[in-house]
Amino acid sequence: MKPTIYFDNNATTPVAPEALEAMLPYLKEYFFNPGAMYDQAGIPSKAIEDARQSVAELLGGVDPNEIIFTGSATEGNNQSVFGSIQARPQRKHIITTAVEHPSIMNVCKEAQRRGCEVDFIGVDRQGNINMTEFIKALRPDTLLVSIMHANNETGVVFPIEELARITKETDAGILFHTDATQSLGKLKIDLAGNLKNVDLLTFSGHKLYAPKGVGGLFMRKGTPCRPYIYGGHQERGRRAGTQNVGHIVALGKACELALQEGCRAGEASPEYQRLKSMRDRLENALVEQIPHVRVNGREAPRLPNTLNLACEYIEGEGILYQLNEYGICASSGSACTSGSLDPSHVLTAMQIPFTAMHGSVRFSLGRYTTEEDVDKLIEVFPEIVKNLRKLSPYWDESTDTPREGELIVEHK
Repeated sequence: MKPTIYFDNNATTPVAPEALEAMLPYLKEYFFNPGAMYDQAGIPSKAIEDARQSVAELLGGVDPNEIIFTGSATEGNNQSVFGSIQARPQRKHIITTAVEHPSIMNVCKEAQRRGCEVDFIGVDRQGNINMTEFIKALRPDTLLVSIMHANNETGVVFPIEELARITKETDAGILFHTDATQSLGKLKIDLAGNLKNVDLLTFSGHKLYAPKGVGGLFMRKGTPCRPYIYGGHQERGRRAGTQNVGHIVALGKACELALQEGCRAGEASPEYQRLKSMRDRLENALVEQIPHVRVNGREAPRLPNTLNLACEYIEGEGILYQLNEYGICASSGSACTSGSLDPSHVLTAMQIPFTAMHGSVRFSLGRYTTEEDVDKLIEVFPEIVKNLRKLSPYWDESTDTPREGELIVEHK
């Protein structure tokens, strides 16, 4: 097998060795059901509460009782939307954006089928939310605003503090939810401070160096939101089902590691600056070496680790196949990799031109990305693009430019 050079951390992160070590005892000697009455069950029960405390600290020192452990961010997103609808069925209006993750986008479309009205707020060409459209969409029967903290494809960061403030100033009864799956551990999140107007926040362990199959939902005290999974008394009756103790412990350890890296310092943290420095070096080198390339979301606030690069006149799927030959893992900006020929709904909403949209690829760096990894990608990627353009009907190999008469994309 080829050595793996991993640039797909927005899809999933490796499990941190410290998180793996922390969870293993709860898969072996401390396997007891945390809800049991005998003494041995107290060990996993306490471990869950210790992990809850670690998550609460990472979220800004909130009350640990406001943390609900879930199986994924998708589950938390479903509970945030459908639980809000069940708690206040008299309100029938939801506001979200046109660039949300499918775990919100498709949930909101299902809410439409069940009788709710949903406004999908647009974005500009850089991926910034249309604030005028958002403000106009707020109305007396608005139930919920759900807007992601950072976009998984482009890394564009939304002004959640401002959006939540506007929402509450318009009507304190409107619930505000944000999916922080991509931002937790990368950006400062302070739910007890500047994000005090956020009622619900979801996240996933496997984007934070914990295993897949565990996530969390912050639900501010007093928020009217019904459970999504009914059954036993676990999680104080807000999420039934025996807790996944080992994974919850790993999530708690992952939150501790993020705190140790200084993520509460935001852009001033060493890890933020390390990732941004490598991302910027990669971005500048590729833009300099490859003609007719654009960075999607370049002029917007972005996560420090994310580069969405549009190589015009070639297909993202072909790029991924070629990268794979070098053992380089990345993601396409197009949904073609999941069996659809349709382009990314995010890039479509940003009005990225056709010739660029289909050639978009996302590189997302992480804790274990090295300068040598970046060097290798800078070395091979321009040649990959050059070779694929030789096969493109839109590209003139003799002049190394788009064929005469073909669409020339405006560059800014």
